[in-house]
Amino acid sequence: MKVYAIEHVQLAMPAGEEDTARSFYSGVLGITEKPKPPHLAGRGGVWFERGALKLHLGVEKDFRAAKKAHPALLVEGIAALIDRCRAAGYEVVTDEPLEGYTRVYLDDPFGNRIELMEPLTPSRSPTRSTRGTSRRSIR
Repeated sequence: MKVYAIEHVQLAMPAGEEDTARSFYSGVLGITEKPKPPHLAGRGGVWFERGALKLHLGVEKDFRAAKKAHPALLVEGIAALIDRCRAAGYEVVTDEPLEGYTRVYLDDPFGNRIELMEPLTPSRSPTRSTRGTSRRSIR
């Protein structure tokens, strides 16, 4: 027996704010929305996926933002994404260096902490092609 991967990460959000979530996660971060299964859609919330990345936002009745616990998202083109986040009105905060990565933090529209990390070497990025050219991860 072994635990070997994370299937998805779920963050909480307030009721009725699905369009706000779409604006940030799809509009700013560029992660594609995936329709929730019909039997779960009535609960509210919204799901986003890109390749192996699965990020679900679920409605929590007594919502409180996750200020410390957070997902760390691997990105390509972090400088452009930082500019995009700031242009959309989100404060981007740098933290102490972590060997092998450029990384920053920001809060989603609900106050949940999000870490963005870009590997400093191409071999550490799972979306780099074998020819050394990168695919764009921001739309």
